[in-house]
Amino acid sequence: MKTRTVGEVMTSDVIRAHPMTPFREVVQLLDRHRISGVPIVNDDDKVIGVISGTDLVREQAHRADVGEGRAGTAEELMSTPAVTVHPEQPVPDAARVMERHGIERLPVVDEEDRLIGIATRRDLLRVFLRTDEDVRREVIDDVLVGALGLAPDTVTVLVRDGLVTLTGPVERRSDVPKAIRAVWQLEGVAGMVNGLTHRVDD
Repeated sequence: MKTRTVGEVMTSDVIRAHPMTPFREVVQLLDRHRISGVPIVNDDDKVIGVISGTDLVREQAHRADVGEGRAGTAEELMSTPAVTVHPEQPVPDAARVMERHGIERLPVVDEEDRLIGIATRRDLLRVFLRTDEDVRREVIDDVLVGALGLAPDTVTVLVRDGLVTLTGPVERRSDVPKAIRAVWQLEGVAGMVNGLTHRVDD
C-alpha cells in the first residue's frame, strides 16, 4: 500500500534560467521546449524564483502600457519566493500544494534547496489515472485482506470514478477507522462512502 513520491514521478532533466537571463531568452526557452514555466536558479543551483507564461504576458502588457522598450531580466520578472517540494513528499501532498497556490509546475529541491527536478500537474495527475477496477482490487488485496485479515468477499467494494463504497461487516469497531484511513492512502481514490459495520465493539 505504497503512496508514490514526487521523486518517482518528477522529470530530472530541468530547463532552467538564471537571474540575468534576458526576457527574450526566457520566452524562447518556454517556446522551444513547450513548457509553461521555468525555475530561476543562482550560481549554486538553488531555486530563487519561478517565471511562468503568465508572468511574461503581464510584463509585455506592462511595457506596452508605459511605452517601455527595454525588456527586463528573469530576476525582475520572477515570482519569489518559489514554491518548491522535496522528492520524498507524497504525490497527493504535492498536488494539494499546486492546487493551493494555483500553479502548474513545482521545482523539486534537495535538503540544500538545490534544483534536482520538476514536477508538473500532468506528472502528478498521471498517478491518479487508474481504472476503477485497479483501485477495487487494491482495496480488497491490500486493505481488507492484507491490513484487516478479512476474507476477500466479506466486505462489498464498489468503485465508480474513484469513489470507493465499502459495505459489510468487519471484526472490530476499531477496524472501521483503520480501513477508512488505509483506503484514503491508496492512489486513485477520489472519495469514500463508509457503509461498514462491526461484530465486536472494542
